[in-house]
Amino acid sequence: MSHIFDALQRAEAESTGAKRPTFSLATELLEAAEQKMQAATADVEPPEQKMQAATAVMEQPEQKMQAATAVVERSVRADSFATRSSGTFEDLEQCPVLAVSVPEESHLVAVDKEESLGAEKFRFLAVRLRQLRQSRSLKKVLITSTIPQEGKSTVAANLACTLARRKQHKTLLLEGDLRRPTVAHKLGFGQVPGLCEWLRGETESMNVYRIETLGLWVLPAGNAPENPLELMQSGKLAPLMEQLTEWFDWIIIDSPPVLPLADTSIWARLSDGILLVTRNGTTERQHLQRGLESLEKSKLLGALVNNSANAAHSDYYQRYSSSSIHASKEKLK
Repeated sequence: MSHIFDALQRAEAESTGAKRPTFSLATELLEAAEQKMQAATADVEPPEQKMQAATAVMEQPEQKMQAATAVVERSVRADSFATRSSGTFEDLEQCPVLAVSVPEESHLVAVDKEESLGAEKFRFLAVRLRQLRQSRSLKKVLITSTIPQEGKSTVAANLACTLARRKQHKTLLLEGDLRRPTVAHKLGFGQVPGLCEWLRGETESMNVYRIETLGLWVLPAGNAPENPLELMQSGKLAPLMEQLTEWFDWIIIDSPPVLPLADTSIWARLSDGILLVTRNGTTERQHLQRGLESLEKSKLLGALVNNSANAAHSDYYQRYSSSSIHASKEKLK
């Protein structure tokens, strides 16, 4: 617009001979306005570039969402049987199946000597535990002893097999003795990845197996580590137990002995109740006293006497002295 006023300014100057044009002020104002308009026009163009940049930024969250989805999918695939959300019984049926061949030296009377006195005592123990659960929270039962060679692993395996006879209840035998694992040998299924491999992050699956013939699930120890205590304190054990508690009705934990090791204290904190196994002719009074003092009294369910030669009704049941338990010294309440 300023060129129009320039022409008028020159025409007036020629006709009047004035030194300062009449429209000079208007021209200056218009030029200033035109400059501002040009600057404003220049400012209008960058938003288009900014919009393109903003679009590029908005595309990044979509890429992040795709990456996050991939992470979730990998997490879901991490457990071979943990894809369920409702904890249904059918999903646990998808666990890998182990074929077992129980050797005679395992003393699993609940499996191969069901009519023996020892098997009857384990059935009685299972009944007492079910009764206890009516008055208190009881799902994770820790089986331990004062010293080695008192038969805690034998008791844990027999009790788990006995509880598993009730098909409506899902029972897990968890091998918590990472230093001297024996469950694989007792059930005769050989070496398979277990709790140690999962805690070390060597396997994606939680390594829970199903034994169809016994109606039992088992989480073996696996390959014994050099540093079991450090492995148990890695922070993965507590979340694992929370998940297993949701899936199973009974969890029987075969723990190391109380006195020589600190491993048992970790399992004791994660359990609901503790059974202390003693062995007739093996457990000394001072060891028993120290073992009882080291356990939390509120969780102590009782003490079992293994290999007792003074069991009741010995004339009615055929005695299986190597694994029978004497009920008269039980402290279950």
